[in-house]
Amino acid sequence: MATEQHSQEGGVKHRHRHEGPQRHIVVFVFSVLLTLLAFAAVAAGGVNATFAVILLLVMAALQVVLQMGFWMHLKDKGHLLPIVFMLGGFFIAGTCIVMALYWVWWD
Repeated sequence: MATEQHSQEGGVKHRHRHEGPQRHIVVFVFSVLLTLLAFAAVAAGGVNATFAVILLLVMAALQVVLQMGFWMHLKDKGHLLPIVFMLGGFFIAGTCIVMALYWVWWD
């Protein structure tokens, strides 16, 4: 759904695309399905523990991408700096976790 706006200088038309709630509803339903799948994977007693942990981590990563991309609007133009700072924070946090594990286990 596009709306047209007219400029006062010469009647130039600019199209502004409004996203609407359709994508947000789809992302919400997908998030709920991922959550239900996570609960089902843990509730099923016959699932290998390693497989369940890997599955939960993958679904958690998908949830993070969906939440940040659609609910925090990081998929839109002009949000490169917050993305760079978040990636830097993830890198620093990951480095700290790896170094803490190294310090504790391989002292």
